Amino acid sequence: MRLPNWVRLPGRTVRVRLTVLYALLFLVSGALLLAIASGVTVHAVTGTAVRPGGGPFTQQSGQTDAVRIHLLQSQVTHLQAQLVQLQSQVASQPGQSQLGHALFLSSLIALAIMTIVSAALGWLVAGRALRPVSQMTAAARRISEDNLHERLAVAGPRDELKELGDTIDGLLARLEGAFNAQRRFVANASHELRTPLTTMRASLDVALAKPEPPPPQTVALAGRLRAELDRVDALLEAFLMLARAQHRQLAGHTALPLDYVVQAALAGQAAAIHARNLTVQDTSGPGGAWVTGSQALLSRLVENVIGNAVCHNADGGWIRITTRTDGNRAGLIVENGGEVLEQRQVDELAQPFRRLGADRTGSDQGSGLGLSIVAAIAEAHGGTLDLQARDGGGLRVCVELPSAARPSTAEAGVPA
Repeated sequence: MRLPNWVRLPGRTVRVRLTVLYALLFLVSGALLLAIASGVTVHAVTGTAVRPGGGPFTQQSGQTDAVRIHLLQSQVTHLQAQLVQLQSQVASQPGQSQLGHALFLSSLIALAIMTIVSAALGWLVAGRALRPVSQMTAAARRISEDNLHERLAVAGPRDELKELGDTIDGLLARLEGAFNAQRRFVANASHELRTPLTTMRASLDVALAKPEPPPPQTVALAGRLRAELDRVDALLEAFLMLARAQHRQLAGHTALPLDYVVQAALAGQAAAIHARNLTVQDTSGPGGAWVTGSQALLSRLVENVIGNAVCHNADGGWIRITTRTDGNRAGLIVENGGEVLEQRQVDELAQPFRRLGADRTGSDQGSGLGLSIVAAIAEAHGGTLDLQARDGGGLRVCVELPSAARPSTAEAGVPA
């Protein structure tokens, strides 16, 4: 049976379970007490009615079986006479029977009322007892990666609830230390890891800049080493960008239009687009979509999405780019052609180092971090990333971010 929509029943919370337990315990104990009281009353009335007849159930030693049988028959006759006498007494005093019946009904009504009262009191007592748990839950939800310095700080006597709160505070302290250590690593890794790369590049330049011409093998080796150093430098930059996004280091918070960022990314990919003879279609709506966040990270997000569409595409293929605003959400949709993909594999592309392989595009470019960086940047800005395999082949990438009001040109800092 389905209840009306206006009926709102409480969920199966600990408070509800404790309330039901209190009410059931009171109901069982009250019913047991009522049964005992009724039994004692009936026994007292019966004993009073039977006691005047005496106790002819005694036997003496040395009696023969015939005598015992005769005595038993006389006792049965005596009991029958007592039952008749009891019935006559009850019939002659109907008021006592009605009084007992009324007393029993009154006890049942009182038991029902007190059961309801005990349930209400149990609800209040359970809420009072579980109030510290509710406060800890609210504080734990409020504490995130950005304010790990806060603590639950449960007050009161040292009981089980305070020990639980202190344990959670200790866990938060360890998490804060771990996040601070990671942030320090991200801050120092750029300088510490790029210094050897700069030294190796300088060594190659010195080796090739000697007065005597280097052998052709040395020039070829230097070119290969420089290309590998560039790939390591790009991979290092991707690692640092992913770490900043995952730790929500949103430097340079500003409002900017997605259309402007898309045009800048297309300009950066112009050479690759021309080399692969790709057709780019921009179907953005009028007015553009404005977002607020780190300009460096959002620019990297758009660059990675468009770069993925250029890299994993077929020669002579197409790319369709759309920016839009829907309520309080701004969206960037990038679609590209290509071979038919499996949705199961596409769902894993947002994880680090997950690629569908170079065999589908004939290209071995990319580190496998591009879309994972996009997912981390979108999450850091309160957005989402959705990847869908197109029925006709290729990939559809949709990034949704919280939209921002269109500011003036001076406030935005970018051309509108």
